[in-house]
Amino acid sequence: MEIRIGILNAPRELSFETDESVSDVEGKVSEALSGTGAALALTDNKGAQYLVPVAGIAYVQIGAEETRRVGFVA
Repeated sequence: MEIRIGILNAPRELSFETDESVSDVEGKVSEALSGTGAALALTDNKGAQYLVPVAGIAYVQIGAEETRRVGFVA
Protein backbone atom coordinates (compact mmCIF):
# COMPACT_ATOMS: atom_id res chain seq x y z
CA MET A 1 0.00 0.00 0.00
CA GLU A 2 1.08 3.59 -0.51
CA ILE A 3 1.85 5.92 2.40
CA ARG A 4 2.00 9.70 2.00
CA ILE A 5 3.22 11.94 4.80
CA GLY A 6 2.88 15.71 4.60
CA ILE A 7 5.65 17.55 6.42
CA LEU A 8 5.22 21.09 7.77
CA ASN A 9 7.13 23.79 5.87
CA ALA A 10 8.18 21.32 3.15
CA PRO A 11 7.06 21.77 -0.46
CA ARG A 12 6.77 18.03 -1.14
CA GLU A 13 5.31 15.09 0.68
CA LEU A 14 7.09 11.88 1.61
CA SER A 15 5.62 9.01 -0.42
CA PHE A 16 6.56 5.33 -0.43
CA GLU A 17 5.15 1.80 -0.74
CA THR A 18 5.03 -0.56 2.24
CA ASP A 19 4.10 -4.18 2.82
CA GLU A 20 2.79 -3.49 6.35
CA SER A 21 -0.93 -3.86 7.00
CA VAL A 22 -3.26 -0.88 7.39
CA SER A 23 -3.81 -1.66 11.07
CA ASP A 24 -0.04 -1.78 11.76
CA VAL A 25 0.53 1.60 10.10
CA GLU A 26 -2.48 3.15 11.87
CA GLY A 27 -1.18 1.85 15.19
CA LYS A 28 2.28 3.32 14.64
CA VAL A 29 0.85 6.69 13.57
CA SER A 30 -1.55 6.83 16.53
CA GLU A 31 1.20 5.87 18.96
CA ALA A 32 3.54 8.54 17.59
CA LEU A 33 0.88 11.27 17.61
CA SER A 34 -0.35 10.41 21.11
CA GLY A 35 2.91 11.68 22.53
CA THR A 36 4.58 8.39 23.45
CA GLY A 37 7.31 8.82 20.81
CA ALA A 38 9.33 11.65 19.31
CA ALA A 39 9.35 10.22 15.79
CA LEU A 40 7.18 8.15 13.49
CA ALA A 41 9.15 5.15 12.18
CA LEU A 42 7.93 3.29 9.08
CA THR A 43 9.65 0.84 6.74
CA ASP A 44 9.09 0.62 2.99
CA ASN A 45 8.86 -2.60 0.97
CA LYS A 46 12.57 -2.40 0.04
CA GLY A 47 13.70 -2.30 3.68
CA ALA A 48 14.48 1.42 3.96
CA GLN A 49 13.35 3.00 7.23
CA TYR A 50 11.82 6.47 7.42
CA LEU A 51 11.90 8.49 10.66
CA VAL A 52 9.71 11.59 10.68
CA PRO A 53 9.69 13.93 13.71
CA VAL A 54 6.17 14.02 15.17
CA ALA A 55 6.29 17.81 15.50
CA GLY A 56 6.74 18.14 11.72
CA ILE A 57 3.85 15.90 10.60
CA ALA A 58 1.05 17.78 8.83
CA TYR A 59 -0.92 14.69 7.70
CA VAL A 60 -0.60 10.97 7.01
CA GLN A 61 -2.49 9.41 4.12
CA ILE A 62 -2.76 5.62 4.15
CA GLY A 63 -3.73 4.02 0.85
CA ALA A 64 -5.92 0.95 0.59
CA GLU A 65 -4.29 -2.44 0.37
CA GLU A 66 -4.17 -3.60 -3.24
CA THR A 67 -4.62 -7.13 -4.39
CA ARG A 68 -2.42 -8.12 -7.25
CA ARG A 69 -4.14 -8.37 -10.60
CA VAL A 70 -3.64 -11.42 -12.73
CA GLY A 71 -3.94 -11.33 -16.49
CA PHE A 72 -4.29 -8.50 -18.93
CA VAL A 73 -6.00 -5.22 -18.17
CA ALA A 74 -8.01 -3.74 -21.04
